[in-house]
Amino acid sequence: MTTERGAVNSILLVRLRLVGDVVFTTPVIAALRRRYPHARLVYVVENAAAPIVAGNPHLNDVVIAPHRRGLGRLADDWSLARRLRRERFDLAIDLHGGPRSGWLTWASGATVRVGYDVPGRSWMYTKVVHRPRELRARHSVENQWDLLRAVDPAFDSGPDRNRDRVEVALDPRAVRAIDGRTARWHIPAGGRILVLHVSAGNPFRRWPESSFAELAADLVRGGADRWLVLTGGPSDRAATTRVLTGARLRAGEAGERLIDGESLSLGELRALCERAALYVGGDSGPMHLASASNVPIVALFGPTLPERSAPWRPRAVPSETVDVGALPCRPCDQRVCVPGDFRCLTTLAAADVRAAAERVMSERGERSR
Repeated sequence: MTTERGAVNSILLVRLRLVGDVVFTTPVIAALRRRYPHARLVYVVENAAAPIVAGNPHLNDVVIAPHRRGLGRLADDWSLARRLRRERFDLAIDLHGGPRSGWLTWASGATVRVGYDVPGRSWMYTKVVHRPRELRARHSVENQWDLLRAVDPAFDSGPDRNRDRVEVALDPRAVRAIDGRTARWHIPAGGRILVLHVSAGNPFRRWPESSFAELAADLVRGGADRWLVLTGGPSDRAATTRVLTGARLRAGEAGERLIDGESLSLGELRALCERAALYVGGDSGPMHLASASNVPIVALFGPTLPERSAPWRPRAVPSETVDVGALPCRPCDQRVCVPGDFRCLTTLAAADVRAAAERVMSERGERSR
């Protein structure tokens, strides 16, 4: 592709949040680098999700968009827009589709601006891509690839899970931090680390604490070489503690190998998954972060669809999704639970999740041999 000024020498990508959504943009970053190897590639993101792209080897710069409210937001955006405009981008792609990301894309003054046909914002772009309003059984990575197709016919073939897997660089500082933590947790050299992430972005995606406790106890009792680390976000510390207490009561002597993972940073969780034998968690940012490694994953889905947000990685890497199947209310917009009992998750049996976990760990072992 060329613009009115000629070759594409500088590209702006805008995806402000959330963690999982930013993870899903990393195949786009790599694809653009392959297509335009000498272009300057800049990514705008809010601070909470910045660790996902901070060490990305294909980016020249990561620009943090401050996350303030009110008049402070207006001042921040005006300052950021002036900074972007000075870069004189040839191409800007709004991977987000929100009002702020659309305005920043337009304010950058890029020659070509690509975004979705969101009502009231299409005028901000020079190339508009249709995005259906309904929740489709199509993966988010494939949806974002539609923006690349509008840029260049070279992207018409679509993303490939092997070539275009999600990518989150390992932070050496986080690796050292996890080295220290595993030493303090007294995990022996031959111990297998199982990661159970109990947090979720909202109550609609939270598996019951009693189910997490049952699963944790059953998994750690399944082998003397298993050390299960419970992790969760800072706002879910109380829930993590309750799950840990319940699991230890069920696990007996094996409860000594149940560990409070405390509040790991995103970089530390990425480093922990790199050496883990299993990751189990709901459809949330940490699960998609884990999918950047080769750890076997069991992903729990309630109101969302695996077809839309399952781990995007090579099919040869062990992964399973577990859900209750078809329900009249599924998928939903996660604003009101129509039945009122969150049945898409409360009826998800711990025994089924454990069976999936044993399968992916066994598959990992077979492939290693």
